[in-house]
Amino acid sequence: MGNSNSSSVDHRFISASRAFTQKKLDDLKSLFVSLASNSQSNDQYVSYPVFQEYFGLSGSLGERMFDMVTQRRKDDKMTYEDLVIAKATYEKGTDDEIAEFIYQTLDVNGNGVLSRSDLESFLVVILKSVFSTESSDAESSDYKKMVDALLNAATFSKSDDGSEKGMSFEDFRSWCSLVPTIRKFLGSLLMPPSTVRPGYQVPHLLYEDSVSSDRLLLKKEYAWHIGGALPHHELVEWKLLYHSSVHGQSFNTFLGHTSNTGMSASVLIIKDTEGYVYGGYASQPWERYSDFYGDMKSFLFQLNPKAAIYRPTGANTNIQWCATNFTSENIPNGIGFGGKINHFGLFISASFDQGQTFECTTFGSPSLSKTSRIQPEVIECWGIVQASNEQDTKHNAMKGTVLERFKEDRNMLKLVGMAGNSND
Repeated sequence: MGNSNSSSVDHRFISASRAFTQKKLDDLKSLFVSLASNSQSNDQYVSYPVFQEYFGLSGSLGERMFDMVTQRRKDDKMTYEDLVIAKATYEKGTDDEIAEFIYQTLDVNGNGVLSRSDLESFLVVILKSVFSTESSDAESSDYKKMVDALLNAATFSKSDDGSEKGMSFEDFRSWCSLVPTIRKFLGSLLMPPSTVRPGYQVPHLLYEDSVSSDRLLLKKEYAWHIGGALPHHELVEWKLLYHSSVHGQSFNTFLGHTSNTGMSASVLIIKDTEGYVYGGYASQPWERYSDFYGDMKSFLFQLNPKAAIYRPTGANTNIQWCATNFTSENIPNGIGFGGKINHFGLFISASFDQGQTFECTTFGSPSLSKTSRIQPEVIECWGIVQASNEQDTKHNAMKGTVLERFKEDRNMLKLVGMAGNSND
């Protein structure tokens, strides 16, 4: 039996090694030796505490990931072979293999069904990891709302008696497509924490001192969620361009504040009188057109009571709408996204006091609110500040070897005994 298991591991290791260049394997070996040394294991294995500290994984998420990486042996020992096999499957595998690895990591009971309570506990860990703070009561409340909103986007199967069973693998994959920032986070667990680690990036929100943060619709948790569908260079700073209760609920004022800003992309957020919060990411400026315009980078999203993102399906190119001072009924004045004229995925009329949100094939989205006819209570627009070339260069530089990517963080390297192995 022992020889059979050893042969199986050897076969998997040989196969996994082919996913990497020799340089990458050397990097992984150096990483393993450094971590094993700090584990006081005579360079034979990495202990869970050292694994947890280096990869920044706490609580149940760290325990489950370590269990998966060590192939569920329950011996508290990660070997070099374990590391290579896990990295090959988790980072170099097919989409199906990676999704299956993540799903099994979250499936605490190992019964092929992910329960709502399990998913909820992992989401709490993720939020605490991303925002890395000893939460105040207010922040804890925001986190709870965000967790509930993310769960509301998930589908859980029912038993014959109507009770909730859990989330199947197929439903998990569908949910991941709606919450890309969660998928990015769960897909980067074997990278040490850093400001450019996928799923960790939260845009810095810029707004005037005279604007109270309590009045803002865009919370940092919402920005993190929306940012999951954006490239890294659009996740540095977002600047408040327009707020209806600050600048006045006026279409012309909106256009005045969002034009000629030097920022082409923006995030439009609406809270309606039903209490629903939703909006859209516009990749192009809000400019006067008599027809749909824009590109496939734009998307719609929900924030509360459900958090989900809906990207273009390719069904049509009716992406973005901005019409003003037209007199034809076939060219409704206002701003919007998707669908078709008078049946938009999201639309706010030029009066800025009414609009609509219908099920939309452009983005594969449902009605974003409780009803298809909406009355905006608050409207916000945030401009996306593009990262500078210097920031892009820094991000690209972080894509080097395992050791090179993180040698700037001297404290972390010293913590795991690696500082002496990195080059200055």
